[in-house]
Formats: sequence, C-alpha cells, structure tokens
Amino acid sequence: MTEQVHRGHQILATADSAAFSSVRKTPTTRQERYAMGKALRKQVPRKSLAHWQPFADRSNPVDLLRESHEGRVAGLIPVRVARMVTSPYGFLRGTAVVMAADVAALPATGIMPVIGGDAHFGNFGFYASPEGELVIDLNDFDEAHPGPWEWDLRRLVASIWVAGRENGLKESECESAVRASVAAYREELRFLANQPLMMRSYNRLDVHRMHETATEKSLRKEIKRSANRARKRTSDRALPKFTSDDGGQRHIVEDPPIIVRVTGKERDDLEEAIDAYLDTLAPHWRRVVGGYTIVDVAHKVVGVGSVGLRAYVVLLEGSTPDDVLFLQLKQARRSVLAPYVHGDSVWHAHQGQRVVEYQQALQTVSDPLLGWTSVGDKTYYVRQFRNSKGTIPLDSMDAAALADYAGIVGHLLAKGHARTSGASMIAGYVGKKPKVDKAMAKFARRYADQTSADHAELVKAVKRGDIPITEGALDNMGSAFRPS
Repeated sequence: MTEQVHRGHQILATADSAAFSSVRKTPTTRQERYAMGKALRKQVPRKSLAHWQPFADRSNPVDLLRESHEGRVAGLIPVRVARMVTSPYGFLRGTAVVMAADVAALPATGIMPVIGGDAHFGNFGFYASPEGELVIDLNDFDEAHPGPWEWDLRRLVASIWVAGRENGLKESECESAVRASVAAYREELRFLANQPLMMRSYNRLDVHRMHETATEKSLRKEIKRSANRARKRTSDRALPKFTSDDGGQRHIVEDPPIIVRVTGKERDDLEEAIDAYLDTLAPHWRRVVGGYTIVDVAHKVVGVGSVGLRAYVVLLEGSTPDDVLFLQLKQARRSVLAPYVHGDSVWHAHQGQRVVEYQQALQTVSDPLLGWTSVGDKTYYVRQFRNSKGTIPLDSMDAAALADYAGIVGHLLAKGHARTSGASMIAGYVGKKPKVDKAMAKFARRYADQTSADHAELVKAVKRGDIPITEGALDNMGSAFRPS
C-alpha cells in the first residue's frame, strides 16, 4: 500500500516498493482499505472539498503562464496565447500549470493513484484499439503523474462548469452536469473497488457500449456522427490533406507557422531518434514499424497547452505508395504536478517514458506504437498521428446531453484511477451518499468564476502588450472549442 502525507502545498509519497515491484505476501484486505478511506473523512471532511478562494500568496496566473513559456519555440508562443484568449474555456485548456498550483494547496486525502493531470472535459475521446475497435477513454497524458485523485476530479468538474457556461447553460444546469459526473465517478469507483484487480484492468468502454449507455437522443446521434468521423481519421485518408505528390516524391504540405517541413541536421537527428524509438516497442511492432521508410518530416503545432513545445509528424511509406504510416513525436517535459508530489517512486528521468507508462496505466487499451525517444537533451513520446482519433464536440450539446456526457467521462476517470491504486480507499472515503457530489459542485462553480477572472487578466495583459499574441486574434474571441 502507498501512504501519502499532506504537507502544506506538497504531497509526500512514501511508497512501499514491494507494492510495485513484487507480489505482496500479506495484503491489506479490501475491507481494511475501505475502512482506512472512511476514517479519512475525519481528517478531510467531505464538505471541505467545496473550498475555493484565492490564497493570499497565490501566484499571478499570467506570471505562471510566462514561466511555462520558457523553453518553448518563441515564434509559436503568440499562437498559444491566441488559442487561450478565445474564452475562459480556452484559457483553462492551456493552463494546467495554474490549476496544479491551486489544487495542490487545497484539502486532499492523500490517496494517490496515477492521475491524468489534465483531465479536463475535452481530454476524453475516441481512438482505435490494437484490434481496430473504436473505444473512448482519457486521451491526453502530457501531465500524467501519481497524485491525489481529487486533483483530477477538480479539474474535470471545473471544466464542465466552464464549458456549460460557454454553451449558454444556466448555472443550475451546469451544477446538474457536474453532479452527474461526480456521482458517476463515485459509483463507478465503488463498483470497481469490489472487482478483482484483473477485471479492472480489462474493463473498457467501446463505441457500441457508449451509445447504449447514453440516454439523451441528441448525444446518441452525436456519438454516432463523431465515431464515424473518427473512423475516417487514418493515415491513408490523411494523405490528400497533409501531403502532395511532386514527381513521384511525396512530401508533407507546409502551412506556416502551423506546419513547417524539417530539413538538414534537424531531420537527420529526428531520423536517428525514430531508430532509437523502435527499441522501446514490443518485438512484433518493432518489426512492423521497421519495415517502413521515412519519407518526410514536419513540425506541426497541436492543441493548446502543447503549443510551442516541439511536435513533429513523420510520414513513412511501406512497400507501396498507398501503404503509409504517420507517427507523431511530442516533446515531453516534467509534469506540472511534479513540484507538488515528492518521492523516489514517482520520478522518471525520461519524461517521454513517463507519459507512455502512465498512459498505458490509465487506459484499458493503448496505441501499440506508443514509445519514447530523445533528441539531444529533449525527451519525446511517440505515437500514431492518425489512428481513428476523435472527440465529441462540446459546443453542440444542450443541457441534457452535457449532463449525460459528463456522467460518461466521470465513469472513465474512475476507471483510470481504479486501474492503478487506492480504489478501495477512495470508495471508503466518497461513500454512498452524494456529499462529495455536492461539495465538488460548489467548488466547480467557484473555480469557474476564478477561471473567468484569470482569463480576463490574460486579455488585459495582451491588450497592454505585456504578452505576445498573433495579429487579429482578439477579434476572433468566443469559440474555445475550435483549437485542436
């Protein structure tokens, strides 16, 4: 068992290494773990999870944003800022570093599974399993790290409330969506805590099950539409959009500053990095990818929080021109959670390896081509660029559909946490009654207000010229769901 001690702004991990490196000979029973979790209610009352107000020594969010820009490609920082000023939701998407600092100072039980670290509402989506089946799960792991389960749940509920406001929902409707999500998390966690460990590892949600789980007609229709779009997002279908054929030589089409082809030493270094990446794959997949030839490489800007970090797409070709594979290399830096979680058991020297291992821990099935590599002193993780990835658009949801979908992602978050550690203790703490649901709903509303205030501060800083932004971006504010 892993014990955690809450100390001010830090969670100190004191792990029993035997729990991770060998089969324990005298296991703590589920009933004992449940009782331990229940006992934590005295130290951290469930109603205390509702707390939020800015601390007297709270760091300025714009200053934290500037610090997070250090080491990024300078020319892309204005693009990142442009994607964040669109609205409070756009701001929240790009500021995991701000929320990490905030939640680290709040009450926490100290139960510490592996968490996503950036589990906001938009970071759940579709992708293809190794068998080609379309599944849905948490799908962003740049910040994944051992940490208090409350941190993930806080980020999720705050983002649901902010997204609800973005869609013009009433405050009562935002609250309903948040409570649906927390109730689903609590119920799924309690269910999985009573299941065998192996069963938890196999539990997953495919598109068919998700469609049947959804109760709202509008959400069911959107699941079907989004799943069909995701199935078309494959390497071969990406060829006409991202490449052109110049005299029999295919290359990636540039769209500066978003897509810029890589040449010279930078390309040579990346090709060597791909060779090293092969050694991190399982033998079968190493042979498969090793059968392809690199045709072209480009830097491609993705997401919001990742903008400015190095991210490359590599076009590879098999024995025929229509046999293609796109790989993506994304720079991995230390998780924003790491400054607040200490202990040898949570340290990774290679941050790309951290992302891959924790993604595999949280997802029931993962991309079989997940691996890691380095270019100089920068670490990367590698994955398929197009393997039927997709998301359900949040901006098309009415109140009922939003609450329905919020419940689904609450289940998914609980599944991820239960796969790693602490499920019985969390179940004991959250209990059967909706006390945690109510507390988290209060927190979500308060932190949504904070996010709006922080977003306004960023807009002011941009207007003063204190922080760079792409020309004309302020004229296009209002759609936080567009960037991808």
